[in-house]
Amino acid sequence: MNKRHIICGAAALTLMASSCSLDYEPVSDYSDVTEGAIDNQEEEIIYANRADAESALTALYQDFRGNQNQLQLDWLLIGDVHSDNAYAGTTGSEVVDPATNDLNGTTLCVNRDWNYYMLQAAKCTKFIHGVASVGDNSLAESEINTMRAQAEVLRAFIWFRMVRMWGNIPIVTTVPKDITSENIEESYESYFPAQNTEAEAYEYILKDLEDAMKYAPDGTGDKTRFSKDVARAILAKVYAEKPVRDYAKVIQYVDELTAKGYDLCPEYGDLFNIDGPVKDGFSATPVTTNSVESILEVHYPVGSGNWASWMYGRCLEDWDNSFSWAKWITPSRDLLSAFDKVGDTKRKEQTVVYYECNWSNYYPSDNYAFMYKVRSGYSNVFFLRYDDLLLLKAEALINRESPDLGTAADIIDRIRTRAGIAKLTASEKSNKESLMKAYVSERRLELACEGERWFDLVRLDLVEETMAAAERNDPGRLPIAVPYTKNSYLLPIPQDVLDTNPNVVQNPGY
Repeated sequence: MNKRHIICGAAALTLMASSCSLDYEPVSDYSDVTEGAIDNQEEEIIYANRADAESALTALYQDFRGNQNQLQLDWLLIGDVHSDNAYAGTTGSEVVDPATNDLNGTTLCVNRDWNYYMLQAAKCTKFIHGVASVGDNSLAESEINTMRAQAEVLRAFIWFRMVRMWGNIPIVTTVPKDITSENIEESYESYFPAQNTEAEAYEYILKDLEDAMKYAPDGTGDKTRFSKDVARAILAKVYAEKPVRDYAKVIQYVDELTAKGYDLCPEYGDLFNIDGPVKDGFSATPVTTNSVESILEVHYPVGSGNWASWMYGRCLEDWDNSFSWAKWITPSRDLLSAFDKVGDTKRKEQTVVYYECNWSNYYPSDNYAFMYKVRSGYSNVFFLRYDDLLLLKAEALINRESPDLGTAADIIDRIRTRAGIAKLTASEKSNKESLMKAYVSERRLELACEGERWFDLVRLDLVEETMAAAERNDPGRLPIAVPYTKNSYLLPIPQDVLDTNPNVVQNPGY
């Protein structure tokens, strides 16, 4: 590739946000000009003063809160529709392709998710570098460390999602300079980064989280912040993954969360219930916000609602809003059967609701099933909860070198007791294999339609077995286009990325 092609390619890359999305233009109202960027100096000043740095950090939080497409909808599309938990819902290719395992480099959700995550990681990287040298030196070192750590938690969260979705991903930790004729060669890798291996990506994630554990704000009553407790929770989830698996670390970080006071809400419905009648003209605000169970959540107060709610079913504060087309994330018969098999009415009622509608894609129109966990434009959206982490501790206890089946079973029973179902039988607790089977089932019901199911199947090497059973036993599923194999565990790299960046290689099987 000659120098002219490098410049043209880099320009296209920045404009299209297709490969590494290292876009200098932030979403908020600040810019490189107002931030006081200085040209022709060895160290660029990205933020001129305290206000600019604080505005940039606020913008990172606003981006996280505002991007419902990638952070909510597509996460559920891959986590539940791509698994046995849900049907596509509507008929567009962006939802049907994951449901039928017909993903490819042009699938819409795959493309927009890669672009979004790369862009957000780049914004975090820019902030991490910029806050270290604010132009007027108005930030104390402790303030710099605390602000940087929050961006590190967010960047680790983003990279963790990416590595689970795509495996080998580019990890970009520098802010590239504008390309000139003098620096073309040295700038090439910044604009066209090669992929790091999964193991390397996880090491970068761990590095961010370990630094954040030193300096991030303490977990407080405000569960919307990227705190030390959020870092602890991500660390526990990271150490459960195969490339860096360390069950002792999983247990350690979950125990630290327990020591910090995290616990289960008394009632499962406390997490999702809203205050008000199920009809028009009320606020539909959550019954519980910043609960003892929540670790990271996003709030949508009255006047600043979450439009994603009407993508799943009825928007309960506006009964007929956008209720004229088939919705996303339709709970599967296989999932409903799993609830019924154990008599789990409490969690089923919080996960699934039935309405009469004008379509019958998967159920009769007079009794159609809808995903119910985000039921209002003002519902909280959870990204990390203690029940998820507590169950991961049970997984670690079952699978570590010296299993502790009794303590693991006690954790599962605690989850089941809150759900109002019987404790595990002696047979289910009798050996590692039967307890692990019960654990996988419990995790499915507890976290149904929250985006975790697919990644649980991948982590535990259960994809082929589970999806083959779903294809056999669930008559409502669309026909599988491509059989599930080990190559299905990762998503395809977007074709636009491959076309733009010769250093990125497609995942096997696509």
